[in-house]
Amino acid sequence: MRRLRKYWLSGLLICTLMGYALALPHPAPALAEVRQYGGILRLHVLANSDSPMDQTVKLAVRDAVAPLFEKAGSYADARAFLLAHGGEILSVCEETLCEHGAVYGAQLQLGLTRFPNRVYRDILFPAGEYDALCIVLGSGAGENWWCVLFPPLCIVTRDGAPIDLDDITFESSIWNWIKRSIL
Repeated sequence: MRRLRKYWLSGLLICTLMGYALALPHPAPALAEVRQYGGILRLHVLANSDSPMDQTVKLAVRDAVAPLFEKAGSYADARAFLLAHGGEILSVCEETLCEHGAVYGAQLQLGLTRFPNRVYRDILFPAGEYDALCIVLGSGAGENWWCVLFPPLCIVTRDGAPIDLDDITFESSIWNWIKRSIL
C-alpha cells in the first residue's frame, strides 16, 4: 500500500509540474511577421475616470470605432481612412458619449504612443512606441483599453464587437483530464 501511495504521489507531482510548465508563457511569433503588412496602427482609448459609468462609456466608444477600420486592406489604407475621416470618427465618439449621458467630450490624437508588451493572436508586440489613434474621453484619467486596428487584431465577438481579455477564462487541460480520469 505504501508503494502504491508513493507512485500515486509521484505521478501527481509530475502532472502538477507539467501543468505549470504548460501554463508558462511560450514565445510568440516574431513581430517581423506583422511588419509584412507595411505598418502597425494601434487603438488606445483612455476613459474619463475609473467610475463604472466612464468605463462603460469607454467600451461603448471602442465598440463604435474599431469596426470602422475593418475594411482597411493595408496600413496605408487605415491611416488614410483616419486622416480623411477624423471628423466623422470624432462625431461617432461624441454621439456615443451623448447616448450614454456623458457630459464630457472626446479628443482624437494620432502619433507615436508608448505601449507595454502585448500578445494578440499569438503575435508578440514588444514594448515600444507605435503609431496609434488615441481617443481621450474627458480628462483621460481613467483605465485605458488598447488593441491593433491594422493589421486587424482586435479580439472580437461573433457580432463584430471587440471584447476585453477579462471576459476570457483559461482552464488546465491536465487538471481536467485528472478530474475525469482519477477523481
